Amino acid sequence: MRTLTSDRLLLRPWRDDDVEFLLDLESRWEVVRFLGARPTTMSTREEALASIARRRAIDHPIHGIWAITTAADSRLVGNLLLKPIPLSAGEPAGGWNDVEIGWHLHPDAWGHGYATEAAEAVLDDAFSRGLAKVLAVTDPENRASQAVCRRLGMTHLGRTTRYYDSPNELFEKLPD
Repeated sequence: MRTLTSDRLLLRPWRDDDVEFLLDLESRWEVVRFLGARPTTMSTREEALASIARRRAIDHPIHGIWAITTAADSRLVGNLLLKPIPLSAGEPAGGWNDVEIGWHLHPDAWGHGYATEAAEAVLDDAFSRGLAKVLAVTDPENRASQAVCRRLGMTHLGRTTRYYDSPNELFEKLPD
């Protein structure tokens, strides 16, 4: 998987030595509470290592799951993903595999614009490689992620139950 950069950030593949950070990040309810229909916290190093292995297993020219680090000091601050969205049970797949962008950051990194900056870097890369559109699927209560979507210039498409077997607010971004 490729490494992406922005003014302040480096987005790179996850490594096994990131295990303590990932465990700390995803053991926090305030971080994972909006992830998926049934969020759960991570509790062991083994879970974190297995999660890192799954993140690294994505072998695709556009999709990926990146560790977000600060460019100045390589401090880990969060996670950013670009991958196909799981459809809700009973939803017809159709001819298009929808791709979502998502992020979650450590509380110490909240409020610094890192999610927006990291997402911009991934979106620029994905669109330059030919991706036609990207969606963001947000929990209706996740106002912070919805604000990031708006800062990214994403269009709010309304509420949907098409993904993750739960109601979500859907945003869309097309290439400029």
